[in-house]
Amino acid sequence: MPPPRKKYRRDESEVSCCLKYLIFGFNVIFWLLGLFILGVGVWAWSEKETLSNLSRLTRVALDPAFLLVVVGTLTFIIGFTGCVGALRENTCLLAVYAIWLAAILLVEIAAGILGFIFKDWIKGEATSGFQSFIVSYREDPDQQNLIDWIQERWLQCCGIEGPRDWDKNVYFNCNSTAREACGVPFSCCKQSVGLLYFRNTQCGYDVRKPEFPQDRGLVIYEKGCLRSGEEWVEANLIPVAAVGVAVAILQVSTYTPNIAVVINCMRIITHTYSYVLIAG
Repeated sequence: MPPPRKKYRRDESEVSCCLKYLIFGFNVIFWLLGLFILGVGVWAWSEKETLSNLSRLTRVALDPAFLLVVVGTLTFIIGFTGCVGALRENTCLLAVYAIWLAAILLVEIAAGILGFIFKDWIKGEATSGFQSFIVSYREDPDQQNLIDWIQERWLQCCGIEGPRDWDKNVYFNCNSTAREACGVPFSCCKQSVGLLYFRNTQCGYDVRKPEFPQDRGLVIYEKGCLRSGEEWVEANLIPVAAVGVAVAILQVSTYTPNIAVVINCMRIITHTYSYVLIAG
């Protein structure tokens, strides 16, 4: 009768293969996503020739392309450290990855608390940023596309407080000699039924002139984007809060097993070092 086979008992210091590859696979997605966002941001920035026109760097913080570059770079770095760290069981990379996740989670919590406390300050900053977008509407295609999307697709609004805010733009000012004078961008116009995919880019011309023949409220949105944004948040408070909680849970669930991997890796190193000392 053959001797009974000894059952292998997994050492507590060993890293779970399932856990390691779970973290690896999760971070591969973020790595590739960060690389894609970074590529789009760099491409958008190069298309505008920002580096050849240094005057545009004064408004770089409001540049959507710059925001894509920053977000893509951070996502790429975090995904890289988590991916390679989990695959190679490298404690240094895993520790950096854990610190990144903890920092992002703390920033999100702090932003949520401060956003609730300093609502008026945030409203003022949003108003200032939107005003800058209006002033440079024709100068930066990214900002132009962003403000058109906000007014037409997202909030169905016009200007900050109303259509009159477009007087701050040199092209739409009523004293301008441009064709758009005393008008608003096409994104302020209400979409006609059956013409959702055919834009009339001249629909906002002359709508702020006293002699405009039609009722202005039938042609353009008269509610400002600031008030529309507040109403959107109030109407979607539960879904927004649910998304925030889901993101936090996802980050915590990713952060927790990563700490376990770091601890296990440190155990392996400690045991190996102790064995070398004893053997020596």
